[in-house]
Amino acid sequence: MKKSAKIFIAGPKGLVGSAIIRHLEKKGYTNLLVPSHSELELMDSQAVSGYFDRNKPEYVFLAAAKVGGILANSTFPADFIHQNLMIQNNIIHQSHIHRIKKLLFLGSSCIYPKLCPQPMKEEYLMTGSLEPTNSPYAVAKIAGIEMCWAYNRQYGTKFIPVMPTNLYGPNDNFDLETSHVLPALIRKFHEAEQKNAESVMVWGTGKPKREFLYVDDLADACVFIMQTHFSDKEYENKPLFNIGSGMDISIKELAEMIKEITGFKGKIVFDISKPDGTPKKCLDVSKLKTLNWQAATPLRNGLKSIADAFKKETSHIKKAD
Repeated sequence: MKKSAKIFIAGPKGLVGSAIIRHLEKKGYTNLLVPSHSELELMDSQAVSGYFDRNKPEYVFLAAAKVGGILANSTFPADFIHQNLMIQNNIIHQSHIHRIKKLLFLGSSCIYPKLCPQPMKEEYLMTGSLEPTNSPYAVAKIAGIEMCWAYNRQYGTKFIPVMPTNLYGPNDNFDLETSHVLPALIRKFHEAEQKNAESVMVWGTGKPKREFLYVDDLADACVFIMQTHFSDKEYENKPLFNIGSGMDISIKELAEMIKEITGFKGKIVFDISKPDGTPKKCLDVSKLKTLNWQAATPLRNGLKSIADAFKKETSHIKKAD
């Protein structure tokens, strides 16, 4: 990608989109197309078509999506499948119509089978039953991946799907009703520390293991992949790249680490009546490593950075007397 290339980042205000923008700007890219939701409704096919007509992007990062944790997925399953299908259908199709040079589509590690062999390799996709708590979201994302592959085969496009692991970082969602586990825990422990609470409740048994990646590392990987040359044959052969750290941690260990970082002195209580979700999720990242890319941010360093930022943003909350 030339530094002056027109690059459309769909979902610029989100966790991933904002990180990709930061990374591109840091690398000297100067022609970024970053329409807000009020400027462009991605579920409106005519609006998306018109935007492509007017702006003529050359590259697309499809980071826009409706995302959330177990509670959000269980509460709004129709929204998760409908909105994600609409967004990706519009952008992928218009990218073909307008002859985009390259598109990167963000999938998610949670769309691998529930009882997937560990660590999860790219070829394990669609080899088993999905995790029921997020299957509508997973089906939508799998459709997006298949759509990229289908357009590559039929039209010779250069669309690349990637599979990020669990992400965290600046601009994360800390709403306890809709957030993922890591930002939810940071908020819970910080507020408990501020209020001198006796305990913090954590969903599930604490036994499931999860892999986490600092979102700026993901952005670095996404730009790296977009800058990497692949042959026409590779695009025809269903390209897919896992993006993660390759290391996991139990929810119990994660909670204890966040407790230490936030300075909370009380107890951790596990609510075993709540679902655990998939028992273990860790990506095999060897495919991306062969291209000489790997994550750079240690989990504890990333957690401290985000917990400190959240503390600063909520400094108006005073400790209880």
